[in-house]
Amino acid sequence: MTQMKLLLTSAGITNEHIQKALVDLLGKPINQSTALFVPTAIRAYPNGSYYAWKSALMDGIHSLGRLEWKKFGILELTALPSLKKDIWLPEIEEANALIVGGGNGFYLSFWMQKSGLFEILPEILENGKPYVGISAGSMILTDSLNFNLERFEKTGVYYDDEYNEEAPTNAGSDKTMHFVDFVIRPHLNSAILPQLTLENIEKWATKIDVPLYAIDDQTALKVIDGKVEVITEGKWKLFEKSRKAI
Repeated sequence: MTQMKLLLTSAGITNEHIQKALVDLLGKPINQSTALFVPTAIRAYPNGSYYAWKSALMDGIHSLGRLEWKKFGILELTALPSLKKDIWLPEIEEANALIVGGGNGFYLSFWMQKSGLFEILPEILENGKPYVGISAGSMILTDSLNFNLERFEKTGVYYDDEYNEEAPTNAGSDKTMHFVDFVIRPHLNSAILPQLTLENIEKWATKIDVPLYAIDDQTALKVIDGKVEVITEGKWKLFEKSRKAI
């Protein structure tokens, strides 16, 4: 049986250890491999208060392109509902790796459903194609996304009160793929997101019933058939205590 191969990162391929993990999952050098990149999540960010954060994510996208792939393509999910599946599905099937970028997780969830990617992703990954997630692209495969339920019940809008992130009106969802039985809080100790300290994340971990990995931008989780290996040149922590145990 083919193993599912995941590389769940905070900020992409940011150091040699994470790059080596990617090569291990590919089974061949990057310059002999093709990748298809999904940038959709970043589309929900305006330039205003999120300008620095958007710029940081774009730097991560550009660094992926500089890895000297044999071929590096773009798959924009918002375009897919207007196209027949036989136009874009072969691109995914032929790529050696699928990379899903960061941005607004609720917006990404909405478009992964609307585009049909949620539906086909299990079969694609079960055939051994490596999946590389960046920030929201990593979180979308986990047990859940955080959102303020009270605010959602009042407004109908998804709002992450940990990252201060709101879904666009009528274009948000909290659905995830549940490919792993934990959640991720990326960008630990980020200068752009100063609330992401270990002290705060430890408090957030008590709200959920599954393990939580806090990872910084120099850390990734390499997951092969459910087995997790932490790849890091930075800081990370696993919070195993769940709400049920309190």
